[in-house]
Amino acid sequence: MLIAVLSGGPSSEYEVSLKSGEMVREGLDINRYEPVSVRIDKSGVWEISPEDIRKNMNCAFIAMHGTYGEDGTVQRILESHRIPYTGSDSLASAIGMNKFLSSRLFKDAGLSVPDTVLVAKNEWRSSLDAVVLKAEYNLGYPMVVKPNNQGSSVDVFIVKNRWELKDAVTHTLSFYKETLVQKFVSGREFTCGVLDHGWADSAFPLAPIEIIPQSSPFFDYKAKYETGGSLEITPPENVSSADMRRIRDAAVLAHRLINASGVSRTDMIMDSDGRLFVLEINTIPGLTRESLIPKGAGASGISFSRLLDMIVRAAIARHKLG
Repeated sequence: MLIAVLSGGPSSEYEVSLKSGEMVREGLDINRYEPVSVRIDKSGVWEISPEDIRKNMNCAFIAMHGTYGEDGTVQRILESHRIPYTGSDSLASAIGMNKFLSSRLFKDAGLSVPDTVLVAKNEWRSSLDAVVLKAEYNLGYPMVVKPNNQGSSVDVFIVKNRWELKDAVTHTLSFYKETLVQKFVSGREFTCGVLDHGWADSAFPLAPIEIIPQSSPFFDYKAKYETGGSLEITPPENVSSADMRRIRDAAVLAHRLINASGVSRTDMIMDSDGRLFVLEINTIPGLTRESLIPKGAGASGISFSRLLDMIVRAAIARHKLG
């Protein structure tokens, strides 16, 4: 089976995507698959056109992160050419990438999420002081400032006063249309991957992982991708079986709520009172050597090659069903 491995793209996560693509090509079982590298450059030009992929290959494996790759854009392109592809469809991808929208879905379904204020660029320009007062009244310091549509913890700030808040929001909105200001939740950070077989009812969790940042005060881009940037403990220590079940159940529920497919990873934090907050869902988690999905799969007895095979098989099944 010929697999077009898509990597790169016009995103701040271009380099991470290239690493994921390389790992996918190396990890696919050569007895079942023939991977073909399809790099998309930073301006969105495809090394091999979607038309040629449709004619000559069986499936596209999306190893792309952030904007274009994870927000539904590349999925819509593939859908328009009727090319089977891995991961969630364009709508689920767009919902997952929109942190504010997905957090509303999670909250409505009974999951706890941090209190949040959504700030648009025009609102910030016209009513800066009012937005600051709203955030201070509803959230209180410290707060977390981050883009509404971005991955890999890029441009995330913890602010402790009004001046830091203004600087962080101004910086973020110079690059993005919307930013989130959230109540800071202190506690233990966990993540949990979910796989399925191409339909929602088949979703099941991988082993949860506790993340202890080493190079940063929280799990930011540096902690995620630099060697030694964080400790990842699987299984987490000193966590009750009931809490482990809560982490796994929250990940599966988040996966189902946005109608994710194939694979996802949900990040959470548990405060000192034992309350579990869902921070965000990732519909195309990293697949580099430092990434968490391969580690969670390994701890669940699933080799990297088997993980990739399951993701491809789920894509083919979803395409046949849909």
